[in-house]
Amino acid sequence: MDDLFFFSLIVLSIYTIIPTILIRVFGLGAYKEASGQQGVALTFDDGPDPQYTPQLLDLLQQYNVKATFFVLGSKAEKHPELIRRMHQEGHLVGVHNYVHHTNGLMSPWKVRGQLRDSIRTIERIIGVKPIHYRPPWGVFNLFDFFLFRKFRVVLWSLIVGDWVSRGGSERIKQQLLKKLKNGDVIVLHDSGQTFGADRDAPAHMLQALREFLEEASKQGYAFKRIDEHLAEPA
Repeated sequence: MDDLFFFSLIVLSIYTIIPTILIRVFGLGAYKEASGQQGVALTFDDGPDPQYTPQLLDLLQQYNVKATFFVLGSKAEKHPELIRRMHQEGHLVGVHNYVHHTNGLMSPWKVRGQLRDSIRTIERIIGVKPIHYRPPWGVFNLFDFFLFRKFRVVLWSLIVGDWVSRGGSERIKQQLLKKLKNGDVIVLHDSGQTFGADRDAPAHMLQALREFLEEASKQGYAFKRIDEHLAEPA
């Protein structure tokens, strides 16, 4: 039994723990922030959500802010009008897998199937093939290194636990303002339907975001899409 446990731990380490550490901690092959760049990038995961995403789009439109949405292909399929609206209003649409499953517990073939189905869905809706990818929870497997050839993998430099309701909007806003710096890639969530999230958490995020955008704009911060923020070639 002990031998089986240690063998499983070694396999897990090689397959997902070590690759995730190399990418998450050392930034190997993935974008975490735009060092030396002015401005910040707002990114949103787990949508589109029929309740919260329209409110978020209204808010971004009000402040004339362009953002990046890493969407789930299964939700995009159910709510194509929201994906279409994101694109029409100048936001960037990226991929967050077809369903919210971690790459660390999927085979490489399953991961590629998730990406293939998501890309086909998004491209069918907006006529543009997405090339930006963020895996759920920022967890990778050994074979994900091959994805760097086809995708621009984007992580984050600023995360505030907005998927839980505890502390409300004030906690989220204060953490965003306290940690904010030029070059940041901020990750927030416009859906509370994933494992570990509170269903009403996006409501607190939206209130915090409104106040954060107001204050950050006064401080002179500019907000960019992730492709503009990272100054990537066309």
